[in-house]
Amino acid sequence: MALDGAVLAAVLFGALLHASWNALIKGGSDKALDTALMRGLGVVIALPVVAAVGLPARAAWPFLVASNVVHLGYYVALVGAYKHGELGLTYPVMRGLAPLLVATASAALIGEALGGTAWAGVLAVSAGVVAIGLSRGAVAGHPAKALRYALANAAIIALYTVIDGLGVRAAGNALAYVATLFLFEGLPYLLLVLWRRRAQMQSTLAHARARWPVALLGTAASFGSYAIALWAMTRAPVALVAALRETSVLFAALLGALWLKEGFGALRIAGTLAVLAGVMALRLA
Repeated sequence: MALDGAVLAAVLFGALLHASWNALIKGGSDKALDTALMRGLGVVIALPVVAAVGLPARAAWPFLVASNVVHLGYYVALVGAYKHGELGLTYPVMRGLAPLLVATASAALIGEALGGTAWAGVLAVSAGVVAIGLSRGAVAGHPAKALRYALANAAIIALYTVIDGLGVRAAGNALAYVATLFLFEGLPYLLLVLWRRRAQMQSTLAHARARWPVALLGTAASFGSYAIALWAMTRAPVALVAALRETSVLFAALLGALWLKEGFGALRIAGTLAVLAGVMALRLA
């Protein structure tokens, strides 16, 4: 399998969608509840898709169950990272380190060993996104605490990437796999957040009523982004898709600068150039 032009373009568009729903969470006043709403509303999108394309093959269900469990930890760590640090710091760190972990594990777990050019691309993308995250304009809030959450989430992202990369290949249909995943994985986190806020249910429901249109938009972006990534993993090596998907950090940095008024300095520019060089290497791998 190779990373052709169609897969490259699709994953880059998916990266823009991924950065967009993360920016929507970061821009809200209640990040935990906004995240829970986005995930819970996944049922609204997933149900008609499952009705149209059906369920994935039986061989994919162990991966779906495992992915649902791992994703719960992902959302907890994601909210913690965004609570204590800026989008421009936490997003690049957790997204930038994950491809390195996936690339390291892919030979043993997926049977996909990367060549020299591919490794150069993965390293360049990872170094670039981390550089963007460590720029001066991104360090605000409580960076040490935010980094702990972000580093934990990098490992979680790598884990569910490998699980879903294997699962979607066993499913026989990428859209059926991601729709079934969204059908189940968001509700546990939504229920957990609501249970924790049972004493403030009135204000919680008021926030949900005001934010559900934005949350639904974020849900659609998240669904589209992950559907594209999983489809790409059936046509190209998982580690290459995982690295290419993290070009979303460029879109996140731009969204953070333009919408959230976060800084964009020389180190972010250098990181951007490294990411672009990495993308070129991945395309040539």
